[in-house]
Amino acid sequence: MSKIEGVILDWAGTAVDFGCFAPVNVFIDIFKNAGIEVTMEEAREPMGMLKIDHIRAMLSMSRVTKLWEEKYGRSFNEQDVENLYAEFEPALMASLSEYTSPIPGVVPAMELLKNQGLKIGSTTGYTNNMMDFVVSSASQKGYNPDFYVTPDDTKSIGRPYPYMIYRNMEQLKLSASWKVVKVGDTISDIKEGVNACVWSVGVIVGSSEMGLSLDEYNALSESEKEVAIDKTATSFRENGADFTIETMSELPKLIDRINNYISEGKRPGLR
Repeated sequence: MSKIEGVILDWAGTAVDFGCFAPVNVFIDIFKNAGIEVTMEEAREPMGMLKIDHIRAMLSMSRVTKLWEEKYGRSFNEQDVENLYAEFEPALMASLSEYTSPIPGVVPAMELLKNQGLKIGSTTGYTNNMMDFVVSSASQKGYNPDFYVTPDDTKSIGRPYPYMIYRNMEQLKLSASWKVVKVGDTISDIKEGVNACVWSVGVIVGSSEMGLSLDEYNALSESEKEVAIDKTATSFRENGADFTIETMSELPKLIDRINNYISEGKRPGLR
């Protein structure tokens, strides 16, 4: 049938961990331990990538590179990347238990889509070891996608490459890329969807791209919320998103819209 068969979600910042704070806090801490003060914006910019790639991307930022050279008298090298990652993984594992609660609206939206016969897959920037804990904990809290893939399953080639999406399609027997929707909260997620030629959707509230905790978001005035939402939506669209939604509760209706586009012969890449 010519309609959406499956939805592939990101995890932190999309399905669980409102604001995607588990990894970002650890990135800031490990750089601080190395004598480098990075900003929240710098820590978030590569979000969604495989975490060792994320560290490499942060070190490659011009300001961070300069700070590293001033601190150590040389450019960073691959051993520095590996040393930082060796500190990152256990620190993240120690804190993950605090960041596995489903984001409001996710569980009922997924239940509705499953009841309509859609398959629910997922991709992540976390490793298999990290996901063993995240998946188990999120399941206990009501979030149970049908499948997940990490960069460990694609020879450490993560986002923005499309291979994790393709693994989901194979496992879930999704018949064509244009019958798949990818939803995520980072620019890396959007580019992953674009590169896989699926419908790419950015979710705004609770996203790493917005970068606010639930309390911080709720404390905003209505006009401040509108500004934050518009800024995040613009960033997603500028990076190729076919659509944006404010929350996951809007996803079922968006899929109905996409099915209408498909019936008209339209495909991902619609702007």
